[in-house]
Amino acid sequence: MPNKKRTKIVATLGPSTSDPDIIKKMILEGADVFRVNFSHANYEGVKKNIKMIREISDALDTSTAILADLQGPKLRVGLMKEEVVVEPGDTILFCTGKEFEGTSKRVYMNYDNFPKDVKAGERVLLDDGKLIFEIIATNGKDEVETKVIQGGPLRSRKGVNLPNTNISLPALTIKDKEDAVFAISQEVDWIALSFVRHAEDLKELQALIEAHSEYKIPIIAKIEKPEAVKNIDKIVAYCDGLMVARGDLGVEIPAAEVPLIQKELVLTAKKARIPVIIATQMMETMITSLTPTRAEVNDVANSVMDGADAVMLSGETSVGKYPVEVIRTMANICINVENSPLINVPQEPPHVRTNRYITKSICYHAANMANEIEARAICTLTNSGYTAFQISAWRPDAHILVYTSNKRILSRLNLLWGVKSFYYDKFVSTDETVEDVNRIACKSGFVKKGDYLINLAAMPIVDKGMVNTLRVSQV
Repeated sequence: MPNKKRTKIVATLGPSTSDPDIIKKMILEGADVFRVNFSHANYEGVKKNIKMIREISDALDTSTAILADLQGPKLRVGLMKEEVVVEPGDTILFCTGKEFEGTSKRVYMNYDNFPKDVKAGERVLLDDGKLIFEIIATNGKDEVETKVIQGGPLRSRKGVNLPNTNISLPALTIKDKEDAVFAISQEVDWIALSFVRHAEDLKELQALIEAHSEYKIPIIAKIEKPEAVKNIDKIVAYCDGLMVARGDLGVEIPAAEVPLIQKELVLTAKKARIPVIIATQMMETMITSLTPTRAEVNDVANSVMDGADAVMLSGETSVGKYPVEVIRTMANICINVENSPLINVPQEPPHVRTNRYITKSICYHAANMANEIEARAICTLTNSGYTAFQISAWRPDAHILVYTSNKRILSRLNLLWGVKSFYYDKFVSTDETVEDVNRIACKSGFVKKGDYLINLAAMPIVDKGMVNTLRVSQV
């Protein structure tokens, strides 16, 4: 019987997921996408993991996706000489240039333009906002004097956030470019870009993909900066998906504002008909415990009810004790809420008459019609995957079954809400093809005798053009 979960689960790879048996169990429990976090990745390990996931996925006859997540400009302090605890009122210098071991008076900062970019009165947040400093003065070259506002232990290599500063760093660092080229060589299905602030950041990554791949690899913009929230409409025009990365977002923006921003971002993605992933601390307790908190269960459920296409696990699967159980628990929460009438995804028809308008309109009407006639499945033939994105965005009650002869997009579609993809390469006459795909839907357990199906195709079938035909059939 097919897995009835329609919200997708993204699981992060790490030491806890290096065993093929664990990966297999995770896929069977409902992991749809595996995330490679390039902040902590070595290429040999990544290569081995991707190969292993693809082999297991083939053996299970599923199409598990691989998401490469680029680190972006991660600001950090250097190594500390000794354990330093700072108290409110203390002054401390952040210094750039040649790296040195930090003390209670001077700390190394890995961001050379820091003294040029900051201004007096701005804040420096350290270790996920646990420590807060205010800038007193900068010499514009290599030193910034700060005062401690909120103290605590100042530890080696901790991340730095600058919520009020306009940072001159590019979103794509030298490391990111190398990682992206490597990820492209591994034919990953999606690439996520961290700390996106402007549409330009995405254009740069797009150009890099075009230069190194004959296939378009879709880009996910990670929203974790206040500027990104401000520029969201422009960002959405240049990416293929969004990730609400609540970790850094909750440090850069007051944490109390994040829930509403999450809802707004999901709504923006839904209106743009692109998938959206909710990430960070979803089931954090399950890193060490078999039981999530009620609040975590609520968080996952609410994200699904907001309209998220996918929910993501980070430490829970990369370093947690229970990578299989956390997938099972999360899948169970998704299944329990995703068919609720309380979920409200915008359903207005397409208006903008682009060259894809006909296809969009057909997908919109197919989703509506499926609900009206209680069709069990919408079957679509696609070469680019475009119809899968569109139908998924309209959230029909029917199963969305996508058939394609383009192997490169098979697993990519696994991130999309409700989509199940099949490899299919027999493009003959329309009647034969429609009967054939309906037979596969039946055999896979998605429909049974007497059920209605909606078939979408491009006529003539052999041309593999844009979808221009909607047909209702009965098993």
